[in-house]
Amino acid sequence: MPSAARRCLLQAGAALLGGAALAPSTAMTPAAPAAPALPGVETGRLVRLADFASQHVAARHVDVWLPEGFAADGRHAVLYMHDGQMLYDARTTWNKQAWNVQTVAARLMAAGQIRPFIVVGVWNTGPTRFAEYFPQRFVDHLAPGPARDVLLQRAAMGPVRSDAYLRFLVEELKPAIDARFRPATEPGDTFIAGSSMGGLISLYALTEHPQVFGGAACLSTHWIGYFERNAEVPAAALAYLRQHLPPPGRHRLYMDRGTAELDALYDQAQERVDALMREKGFGAPTFDTRVFEGAGHHERAWTERLHIPLAHLLGR
Repeated sequence: MPSAARRCLLQAGAALLGGAALAPSTAMTPAAPAAPALPGVETGRLVRLADFASQHVAARHVDVWLPEGFAADGRHAVLYMHDGQMLYDARTTWNKQAWNVQTVAARLMAAGQIRPFIVVGVWNTGPTRFAEYFPQRFVDHLAPGPARDVLLQRAAMGPVRSDAYLRFLVEELKPAIDARFRPATEPGDTFIAGSSMGGLISLYALTEHPQVFGGAACLSTHWIGYFERNAEVPAAALAYLRQHLPPPGRHRLYMDRGTAELDALYDQAQERVDALMREKGFGAPTFDTRVFEGAGHHERAWTERLHIPLAHLLGR
């Protein structure tokens, strides 16, 4: 593909994958940009951990949703979610869409379909989003060539830092959440979820830290790495997963994809991942993979089916 066309695809994909421009990034920037007002929620309440500092990655805001009746008594599970600025209130997001996770969660809890839990919404930092969300050890399985060059030079715009991002989550943020809100803290109480690149990093968190996370939900997982269908990046993902998936049955894992927009490019890769999961012995009730016909790559689509992964991870 001509370089100009590829640049257009990358720029379009940047908007689809979170609205951050593909610009050079620097590690350990002092703070996240100034935050807008706290998102509004119609149920429960939000607590912002503003400019949460880290020794591993740039500071960023963390918006924690506490459901109605929350008490710091060790009863609530915890769901860590990426792209935290996109979770709660469409009035505060770049594309005027949001997951509305609090609404879906409150409805399911009120119906007794899932256990009580809190949501830890971890903001992305814009330019470093790809570098923090692309699984670092996938790169070990990418042979030198155009696909690797596009991935590292044009998409990540520098070194991949997802291992550092996971250290931030596991070594710094989780202890702070546990100390302040006193939720249940075992792996069976601790889950992680995201969409697109957030789906990739959620699965990577589960494989790298299975002793911390008891399950992951990966919606519209961006297996192709950049914005063209390719075989190289999915093959690298498969090579890594073949070696590092945890034993089946010990964790809850949910995957899905749509068939429209960017999701339409995930079909071949997701089918290969599903086949690997079956080969490794993953299946019901702990593993679920789904296809949603006509669903695109945006928050409205993820909101419409969010009840399914929430029930899979947190169902009673």
